[in-house]
Amino acid sequence: MQRPGVFKLGSDSVLLAAFTKLARVKTVCDLGSGGGVLPILLQAYKPGIAITGLEIDPAAVQLSRENVELNGMTENINIIHGDMREYKTHLEAGKFDLVVSNPPYFAAGSGYESDTLPTARGEAECSLEDVCRAAAYAVRWGGNFAIVHRPERLSELFCTLTACGLEPKRLRMTQYKNGAAPNLVLIEARRGGKPGLVIEPPLIMTDETGGESEEIRKIYRRGEQ
Repeated sequence: MQRPGVFKLGSDSVLLAAFTKLARVKTVCDLGSGGGVLPILLQAYKPGIAITGLEIDPAAVQLSRENVELNGMTENINIIHGDMREYKTHLEAGKFDLVVSNPPYFAAGSGYESDTLPTARGEAECSLEDVCRAAAYAVRWGGNFAIVHRPERLSELFCTLTACGLEPKRLRMTQYKNGAAPNLVLIEARRGGKPGLVIEPPLIMTDETGGESEEIRKIYRRGEQ
């Protein structure tokens, strides 16, 4: 379900869920879980893993809990109401194998923040550094942090991750069509990881006809019953 006043489902969360590697993951934390999209998608990818979502907006927390219940996932997904800047209050250090986040994309004062959804769109209450610090605290040594962001902030993102002890290990750009400039960047960083970055082929969202690419159809499970 979606609701006015709560950030709507977008392709960025769906693509981030598909980008994550869950083979050895038993515990996950979603920083800024919104309406519960990422926890629900990750639980669908790997049923039985324990997922904690941390969200500051009470309306989003309520909607997220309703969505979790509607999907029959209350046993494995716990949504916490709290500010990720106070991560030590809400989260246990080094508890999670994987931390994920679809954070606000736009820096405070950039002019791109939303008047109606300032917390979800802009960094007035949560900076990129805040997200990375919380992730570094919550993820175990050797665990991963997966994040989706804007390509124009890639240099800042790399520097912030590294400063927080999270070494970028895997990167994938997404493009609307072949030959277009990237519109999103997906990054996996490792707590205490050694230097060495793998750059994967870009994810192309549309084919030569303008319809969904085969990979996008697979990610969205088009045609499945």
